[in-house]
Amino acid sequence: MTTGGSRRRWAGQTRWVGRFDASLRSFLRTETGSARVVVVATVAALVWANVGPGSYESFWHTPFSLLLGEWHLSRDLRSWVNSGLMTFFFLVAGLELRRDFDIGELRERRRLTLPLLAGLGGMLVPILVYLAFNAGTTNAAGWGVVMATDTALALATLAILGPRFSDRLRGFLLTVAVVDDVVAIAVLAIAYPEHPSPTALLIAAGIFGVVLLTRAVGLHYGPLHLLLGVAAWLAVSVSGVDPVVVGLVMGLLTYAYAPGRAELQRTSDLFRVFREQPTPQFASSVRAGLVAALSPNDRLQHLYHPWASYLIVPLFALANVGIVIDGDLLARAVTSPVTIGVVVAYVVGKPVGIVLTSQLVARLTRNRLRPPVGSAAVVGVGTVSGMGFTVALLVASHALTGPALDEAKLGILVATVVSALVTWSVFTFAARLPEARRARALLGTADEIVDLLVPVDPDRDHVRGPADAPVTVVEYGDFECPYCGQAEPVVRELLTEFDNVRYVWRHLPLTEVHPHAQLAAEAAEAAGEQGAFWEMHDLLFQHQDALRNTDVLRYAEQLGLDLDRFRAYLAERRGADRINEDTDSADLIGVSGTPTFFINGRRHHGAYDIAALSAAVKAAFAQTRLRPNR
Repeated sequence: MTTGGSRRRWAGQTRWVGRFDASLRSFLRTETGSARVVVVATVAALVWANVGPGSYESFWHTPFSLLLGEWHLSRDLRSWVNSGLMTFFFLVAGLELRRDFDIGELRERRRLTLPLLAGLGGMLVPILVYLAFNAGTTNAAGWGVVMATDTALALATLAILGPRFSDRLRGFLLTVAVVDDVVAIAVLAIAYPEHPSPTALLIAAGIFGVVLLTRAVGLHYGPLHLLLGVAAWLAVSVSGVDPVVVGLVMGLLTYAYAPGRAELQRTSDLFRVFREQPTPQFASSVRAGLVAALSPNDRLQHLYHPWASYLIVPLFALANVGIVIDGDLLARAVTSPVTIGVVVAYVVGKPVGIVLTSQLVARLTRNRLRPPVGSAAVVGVGTVSGMGFTVALLVASHALTGPALDEAKLGILVATVVSALVTWSVFTFAARLPEARRARALLGTADEIVDLLVPVDPDRDHVRGPADAPVTVVEYGDFECPYCGQAEPVVRELLTEFDNVRYVWRHLPLTEVHPHAQLAAEAAEAAGEQGAFWEMHDLLFQHQDALRNTDVLRYAEQLGLDLDRFRAYLAERRGADRINEDTDSADLIGVSGTPTFFINGRRHHGAYDIAALSAAVKAAFAQTRLRPNR
C-alpha cells in the first residue's frame, strides 16, 4: 500500500480537544477532585474537634433510629456514616475490581496472582511490624488497623503524582488495594464483631444466594437488587458484623461487559421508531433500551461513584478524623507504641511487603509471573499503599478505644501524609533517570495484553507510514461518523509529529446511524483498486456531508480515476467482502463504536486528541525500546 500525503499538508494544530472516555478519564478526574474535598473535610474535622471538642463529639453521637412496627435499628450518626454510607464506598471499590476482572487487565486470570500475593504480603509485613511494637499489650488487638489501603485516596494520589501513561500502574495498584480492602473487611467481620448472631448471618448468606441466582438467570431488575442489598445490609447489621461488607460483595457480584453492536443496533431501532412516533411510550422504550445496552457494572459506577467520592468519603473523614491535638496527645504519640507502630507499619512495612513479595513471586516462577510495571513503579505502588486513611480509621474505631484510638488516628494521619511525600519522591527520582532506564523502571518488561486479535497484514490492510515502524496505530472508523471526522486531523498531526509511526485504517461503517457510510467505504475500496485509497480517504473526510453516489463519482473524477472501472467496482460491490472482514474483526474484539484506536495491538482508552494519542504513542515507543526484538 502507498503511504500518501505529505508532511506539509499535515502541518498545523487542531483546535479540537477531544472527548474523554468515561471509564478512565472521567474516573480519574473524579478521583483527583474528590481527594481535594477529602483534604478539606479532614482539615475541617480537626479544626472543629479542637475548637469545639464537646460539640464535635456530641453531634456525631446523636442517635438516629429506624422504626418499623416493633422492629427498630438505632445507631448514632457516626455509626450510620461508618456502617451505612460507607457501604456505597465499598460497593464502588468492588465494582471497579470486577470491571478490571471482566474486561480489564485481570481478564487474563494469571495476571491476578502476583498483585493478589503482593497485596497479602503488603498486609502481613505491616501486621508483624505493628505487633513488634505492641505485642503483649491490650493494644495488640489493633493489628487490623494497618492492613488496608484507602483505594480512592491512593488512586487519586497516583493520578496526580504518577506517570501520565499509568493505566497498567493504576490497575496494579487497584488490585493490590482492593485485595487489602477485601481482607480487611473480612477481618473486620471475623475479628471485631459485636454480639454475633449466627442466625442473622445465615439469613444474609441466603440473600446473597438469591442475588447469585438472579445473576445466573440474567435478571437485572435494578429495584429488585436494591431491595436484596438493603435486606442483606439489615441482616448483616443485626448479626453484629459491620455491614460495609455487603457493599463490597454486591460490587464483586456485578459483572461488566462492553456493549455489543447487536445491543446498539436495537437502541438505534428504538430511537428510529421514536423519531417517527414521538410518544411518551416510545420515549420510555428508548430510555430502557439505552440503559439495557450498558452493563450493570457501568450503570452502578456511573450512579454511585460521584456520590462516594464527593460526599461519602469526605463525610466519613469529617465524622472520624476529629481528634484533639494538644500537647498531651503529641507527648504520648512520640513514645506511643500504637502511633509508632501504625506509622512504621504503613510507611515502611507496606512498601517492603509489596516489593519483596513481588520480587519473590517473580523469582520463584522464573518471571512467568512478574509485575505489569517496572521496579520503580512497584516501589511507588508500595509507598502509596501506605495511605490507609478510610479503612484504617474504620478498623481502628472497632479495634481500639480511649487514648489508644486517638493515638492510632494520629498515626494514620501522619502515615498518610508521609506516604504521599515518599511516593512523590519515588516518581520524581524515576522521572530524572535517563530515558531508557526511566522506561524500564516505570513500564517494566512484562508482556502486554494484545487486544487486536487480527494482526496487521501489510499485504491486505491499508497502511500509511513506514512498513518497519516500531509503533502501529490502527483505527476502526466510519467515513460518515462526525467523531471520526474530528479525529482525522489529529491523526494527520500525529503522523507529522512522529515520522516512524505506521497508521492503519480499518472499516467499521455504522449503517444503522450513518446511511451513507457503507457506500463511502466501498468507494474508498474502489479507489484503492486503482492505487488511490488514501487520496479518496482524505476527500471523503473533507466532504462528510456529501457521500451519495453522485458525490463519490465526482471525487473519483477529481482524482483522475478510470470512471468506468470505478462504477463497475461499485455496481458489483466488490469491496463489500473486504469491508465485512474488517467489521467481523471489530466484532471479534468488541469494537462497537467509532473511532476506536489500537496502539501496538493495545486498545487505547481515553481521549483521542493530539496530547492523549501522543502520550500513548510515546509510551509504546518506550516499550519497544525495552523489547526491540518483539
